[in-house]
Amino acid sequence: MEVIYISKDFRINDEIRVRDIRVVDTDGNQLGIMPTREALKLAEEKQLDLVEIAPQAKPPVCRIMDFGKYKYEQSKREKEARKKQKIIDVKEVKMRPNIEDHDFLVKAKNAARFLKDGDKVKATMIFRGREIVHTQLGRVLLVRLAEDLKEICNVERQPKLEGKNMIMILTPKQDTKPD
Repeated sequence: MEVIYISKDFRINDEIRVRDIRVVDTDGNQLGIMPTREALKLAEEKQLDLVEIAPQAKPPVCRIMDFGKYKYEQSKREKEARKKQKIIDVKEVKMRPNIEDHDFLVKAKNAARFLKDGDKVKATMIFRGREIVHTQLGRVLLVRLAEDLKEICNVERQPKLEGKNMIMILTPKQDTKPD
């Protein structure tokens, strides 16, 4: 069975306003050019709908089909396609410039888990008070995080100061995403 993609705004049955149309039956066989009324009668006899599938053609092409069944199958296909899409979330890991080694390792482990799940990681270095004069310490820690995770991620955005925070974005490498 051949698949014919039809635009969202189709004309069916009495909405078709042209005199002559090219008619295709349910099996995809061409029945030729005929008056619209005749094609409507043919569709009615089979208890099916006449659907305009190529309005720009000369003459327009119409197909005899069960329109309700077609719309149902179309919505099922769209639902299936949406199911297969992976929504990429952005998870955040927050740190301070004077973070202890063990705490840093815990944050790195969490970031690795997020990346393995296929999510992006936003690593935020928060500077409070006078810590802002030591931004190089924060940059060093963010670069260290990227280094520790380089096997499973790429740096989408290098560490950059935004207000009192320094932000770096990591994306998972293609081969680490789950199936």
